[in-house]
Amino acid sequence: MEKPVHQMVVDPTLAEMGKNLNEAMKILEDGQREAEEDKDKRRYGRKDIPGPLQGSGQDMASILQLVQNLMHGDEEEDNQSYRRMQNVGEQGHMALLGHSLAAYISVLDRERLRKLTTRILSDTTLWLCRLFRYESGSAYYHEDDREGLLKVCRLVIHSRYEDYSTEGFTVLNSKQPIIYQSAACRQGLGQHLCNQLGLPLSSLCSVPCNTMFGSQHQMDVALLDRLIKDDVDSGKLPLLLIANAGTPGAGHTDKLGRLKELCAQYSMWLHVEGVNLATLALGYVTSSVMAATKCDSMTLTLGPWLGLPAVPAVTLYRHEDPALSLAAGLTSSQPVEKLRALPLWLSLQYLGHDGIVERIKHASQLSQRLLDHLKNLASIKTSDDLDRQMSLLEALSMVEDELNSPVVVFRFSQEGTSGASSGGSLEAPLSGEREVQDALNRWLGERLAQLVPASGVDVVELEDEGSCVRFNPLMTAAVLGTREEDVDILVDRLQEKVPLLSSTLKLRQDFQEEVYRTPTLIYIEDLSWPGLGAVRYKSSSEEPDVSKREVEEENINSALLRKLKELDSDLSFSTGPEFGPEKNCIYVGIATEDLDVVELVETVGAMGREIEENSKLLENMTEVVRKGIIEAELQLQKANEEKLLEEGVLRQIPVVGSVLNWFSPVQSSVKGRTFNLAAGSLDSTEPTYSMKAQVVQGTPPSTPTSSHSKQRLPGQKMFRRSLVGLDALSETSSVCQGEELEREGLQNPAPEVSVSEAPQHPAHEAVEEAGTPGDPQQSAVGQQEPEGQEMEQEQTDTLR
Repeated sequence: MEKPVHQMVVDPTLAEMGKNLNEAMKILEDGQREAEEDKDKRRYGRKDIPGPLQGSGQDMASILQLVQNLMHGDEEEDNQSYRRMQNVGEQGHMALLGHSLAAYISVLDRERLRKLTTRILSDTTLWLCRLFRYESGSAYYHEDDREGLLKVCRLVIHSRYEDYSTEGFTVLNSKQPIIYQSAACRQGLGQHLCNQLGLPLSSLCSVPCNTMFGSQHQMDVALLDRLIKDDVDSGKLPLLLIANAGTPGAGHTDKLGRLKELCAQYSMWLHVEGVNLATLALGYVTSSVMAATKCDSMTLTLGPWLGLPAVPAVTLYRHEDPALSLAAGLTSSQPVEKLRALPLWLSLQYLGHDGIVERIKHASQLSQRLLDHLKNLASIKTSDDLDRQMSLLEALSMVEDELNSPVVVFRFSQEGTSGASSGGSLEAPLSGEREVQDALNRWLGERLAQLVPASGVDVVELEDEGSCVRFNPLMTAAVLGTREEDVDILVDRLQEKVPLLSSTLKLRQDFQEEVYRTPTLIYIEDLSWPGLGAVRYKSSSEEPDVSKREVEEENINSALLRKLKELDSDLSFSTGPEFGPEKNCIYVGIATEDLDVVELVETVGAMGREIEENSKLLENMTEVVRKGIIEAELQLQKANEEKLLEEGVLRQIPVVGSVLNWFSPVQSSVKGRTFNLAAGSLDSTEPTYSMKAQVVQGTPPSTPTSSHSKQRLPGQKMFRRSLVGLDALSETSSVCQGEELEREGLQNPAPEVSVSEAPQHPAHEAVEEAGTPGDPQQSAVGQQEPEGQEMEQEQTDTLR
């Protein structure tokens, strides 16, 4: 029976170290401790600007607070609600404690340090070799997951070139070493090896994957055999082969059994890496992955598999000469370097054998659960169906290697829709259909990652399939804490998004054709946009200056985009990608199945024309007002001169003029002036005082509206087609309502109301007295000038 922690005899230094670590982790993990005013201070503080080192020093709490501010300081500024943070549990604390212990242990005396590091290294190596079925193996612990393969390459060079340790690279001139890797390997891996080993890029041979038989993500063994024979015949030395037990993209496993036989035939070293190596710890392992236990070396990345932060990767290898291993750097005589295994040593003991197996098994079950859900959904094809049928309609095509592969990769695929649009068009297929579907799949992966961040899905680019959505729980489940409920939610969100992608792909051709029919709109071809497409309003201006015309179109399209965003619709309108090639465009997003493309395009064109005509009206109005002011000043000056001639000079003298006006009053003949903005003319105010309404001499421009506009039901958003029954009901109710309003208008005629803003004048008072309801004169005036009043009101609304 284990003793409680408080009853165990623990080194006070170790206890203090654990206590400090727990307090530090508590502070760092609590990102919501600060008050709102402190967040505001940090937001506008100079936290990102380096400052001088304080002479008096700081306490531990202040330093940890600074670290926490740097970790969480930009969360308010980021809009990414699906930020992935590692779920650091108790096993993570053990791994972090290992780094602190390594620093503490390194100060021990040399003999005690040697014994302790030897025990830690031997225990960890033994546990890993038994756990992953790798008998009689040695282990190399490294931070960079490529470092183990690099050391293995040096070991093989030392083994195949006996004088390499004394002669160096000159011995490579006799026979050039060749490293073979699959075309599906990690990008940049082969180049990194050549750069670190000092080999030319000609020493790297990339082996293509299968094209006729087998998986398209597995190495072509027959072609590899021919490449090796050609290199041997040309005097080169086949050195090493890098194979995959789970490719970085789709998680496929190479035919490791045949590759091992081929390597044994040509005395080559076989190195295996990949996420599927984690399944070696399970009770049942497929034969393709089990063959990895016979390889010469393998690299394990236990950190993401088990959710352990800051633990090293491990490369297991078999070699009988310890001197060559020491020369290659796989072993070290420095005890401090052996402490790299300490965090992993602590974490493996904390989890235990059952805990490790349970985490890997849970990730495999999550993959199988998602795969079962997708296979039960309608219009989903698996890899076997893809081999027999290359044309898919409304399908999510599955890219998988085996039934129990821990990596699930799927892709939205819909073919045969661009050639026949919903409107019955039978034109040629839309160019770049593959690029359009790639854009839609990228949008799908990003949306799923935002909606279900605990799932850990991401977007992967495959050479043959294009953009796909990948679910790789072995690399993310332990870190994010993915559960079965998260997989179910992911499937639900997937079912919601696939119909949107299908309808968008179907309506994309209709949208393009409708834009081509509209003379004021230009269709912008952007295959990387996940949506209906992009349009640009073309101005009808005849401005000869190209730069001015471009500025005018930019202003019109910017105003048009703002008005479209204000509409009550399900569509999203934006300026497109931030660094896209097209500017001054309106990008239309994902569409629903009931989208009315005709109404959408006509509304965009009508709004563009309205904005353009209003802008021209304002420009013309500026010039008209300026000329009107000049003309009014001239007429007023002329009227003042006529008044001077009519009244005489004596009346202009202040004292004399007052006496003359008292004895002999004079009636002023100066008339007011009104400026008609619509007609652009300066008129007299005499008609205003003599009649009830102003005389309108010009006709204001009519506001353009869409010819396809229709009456929407309550709650119905724009650009959505209604059911036939609802449309008929709406039209019938509209007609009945119009007839009822006409009957009410005949029975109760509304009184005419006149509005006049004339100054105080006898004629004005007469007009007001004549304007009472029921007065015959009032009715006569109302019948004479109804059109003028309506046109004047429309003109005023337009100018506003």
